Amino acid sequence: MNEQELREGLRSEMAGITPPPPLSTTAALGAARRTRFRRRAVWASLGSAAVVLAVTGFAAVATPDGRVYQPAGQGSLASPDTKEPWPTGPNGQPQEDRTARAGSKYDQGVHLLSEVVSVVPAGYTTPEDPPGQPAEERTLRTHQAQFEARVDGADVWSYSSSAAVAQGGGTGRVIVEVHDAGNPLPAEPCDLAQKFWGMRGECRVETVGAMRVGVVVRPGSDDRLDQWSAYRHPDGVVVFVAQGVRLDESRPALTRLPFSVPQLAALAVDERFHLK
Repeated sequence: MNEQELREGLRSEMAGITPPPPLSTTAALGAARRTRFRRRAVWASLGSAAVVLAVTGFAAVATPDGRVYQPAGQGSLASPDTKEPWPTGPNGQPQEDRTARAGSKYDQGVHLLSEVVSVVPAGYTTPEDPPGQPAEERTLRTHQAQFEARVDGADVWSYSSSAAVAQGGGTGRVIVEVHDAGNPLPAEPCDLAQKFWGMRGECRVETVGAMRVGVVVRPGSDDRLDQWSAYRHPDGVVVFVAQGVRLDESRPALTRLPFSVPQLAALAVDERFHLK
């Protein structure tokens, strides 16, 4: 076979093979889009799972609300020790979470709220939520009793109450939070004051009689509240009293705070808030 015959044979073989279809730009783009869509779908699924975990985690360690404080532990929380139930409620059964919804501890929270309202100075009103409004939807007057820990066999609780205060079209708030004896909070006045809600600020020590009270007169970067005082009684009970010119973003703020710094310090040692 010479060179010419070889060429002729190759041409004959090539002619018998069906050529591939011409490359379609549309088809190529479609394939690329489908691949990209599949990748996005996978990442979206992973992202959704991460969001669910994040939301679940947040719900499990709910932090104080920026508008109206409700203690950490609001909502259903699992007991830190599954072998040890939550405190027993008035029905003789363990509570479903940290919050007391009936019984003597719940009553302490109600009592604290009434005392908060009673100390609001003249010239201010204390508006109330509409009658029959569910507790979780109230913003003008709130109270809560929360189990914190079991120390040496004794239950340690905290109680918090918030009351809206209004004057001249503006609405602020006054908050009192009390922690049972046995709590791990510090004794030094300003160290104690800096523990309130994890907020920090410019603190000074005010003297009320023989008692020393820490008062944060100006908040730091966290300005949910404007001023707060803190006092640890000799028996270990801790009292925080706070005030803010604004209740929430939907209402105008007060033009001035209800209490002066000395008044705020005096409230922290007031026996009306010394729950036992």
